[in-house]
Amino acid sequence: MSIFKRGSVYWFEFVFSGQRFQRSTRVKNLRDAKAIEATFYSSLAKGEVGIRDRKPALTFGKAMELFLAWSIEEHRAHPNTAERYRHSAMALSRHFRDLRLDQITPESVEHFKLTRASQNGAHTKRRLRPATVNRELACLKALFNYAIKGDVNLRNPVNRVNFLDEENQQTRVVSHSEQRVYLEVASPTLRDVATLIVETGMRPEEVFTLQRNDVCLGDGYLTVQRGKTPAARRRIALTKAAANVLRGRQSTTVGSPYLFPHDLDPARPLPNVHGAHHRALKASKLLPFRLYDLRHTWATRAAEAGIDPVTLAAMLGHSRIQMVLRYAHPTQLHQTSAMERMELHVAVQARKELDEEEARRSASQIAS
Repeated sequence: MSIFKRGSVYWFEFVFSGQRFQRSTRVKNLRDAKAIEATFYSSLAKGEVGIRDRKPALTFGKAMELFLAWSIEEHRAHPNTAERYRHSAMALSRHFRDLRLDQITPESVEHFKLTRASQNGAHTKRRLRPATVNRELACLKALFNYAIKGDVNLRNPVNRVNFLDEENQQTRVVSHSEQRVYLEVASPTLRDVATLIVETGMRPEEVFTLQRNDVCLGDGYLTVQRGKTPAARRRIALTKAAANVLRGRQSTTVGSPYLFPHDLDPARPLPNVHGAHHRALKASKLLPFRLYDLRHTWATRAAEAGIDPVTLAAMLGHSRIQMVLRYAHPTQLHQTSAMERMELHVAVQARKELDEEEARRSASQIAS
């Protein structure tokens, strides 16, 4: 702490809890000034001046209830995010039950991670995927960040826990014949969703949240205005098949701002088509694939058609070219064709160099 004189009166200055305080004591006596400074410092320490008491930590159940309610409003433009948190909260709530947030440590989070990684899914009866556990850890991390913003004296224990390796390389590319069989048995809504994904490379949630004013059929494009990143907000040129789907949706969804409205509430977008997708896979008897794999399929076909990586990244809504490598998976036939083209190119170049060498040799012999 520091006492100094300014004019005829004493001032004090010190730093408390990272905040600088500078005040006039309004007295001319040094001893009185020191007493005033000490009193002010003491009142700060007692929380009487400028320092708010931190809120006590809530129980996990109450904190999660508040977090999920906040998430619905915060992610209104991306309802799948709030739904994902709601689903992840089930396992988290079973594990942490009535613990207070300040009782949850990195060690207890690590125990949750390992416990969940060893369990089987309730529906699939198969070992939980690392991605599932990681989504639950991400939900827990978001919960703590939300609580900390509410002025609760906490540290986020998830920050000190490593997420599981996911091995996220996706290589499932749907062939044209598989696509035809799948669409033949798909429900009308699923058929429209799947067609848009495989014709434009859009994310499923981007399709679900399409609104009528996002589409400009006259000029042949649609606009993704609610992408999850700035790069995701983009304009997409329409193929004839995509334009036909959108034209049909515009005529059959009158009364809703969304082209894929919720069955029970037209003011909300369709959340997903999981059930319809699984029924279509079962009816088609195809090898399983995710709806999202149709986006991979579009990216692979685009790469095989010769679209350069920079353009492809922009069309997919990626900010980094490296992300394209996770989506474009050249088929074996395309790789074989590429190898044949390379072999032909090498043979032509070798023949050209040999002819040039023979021509130089002949010219040298004639000159001699």
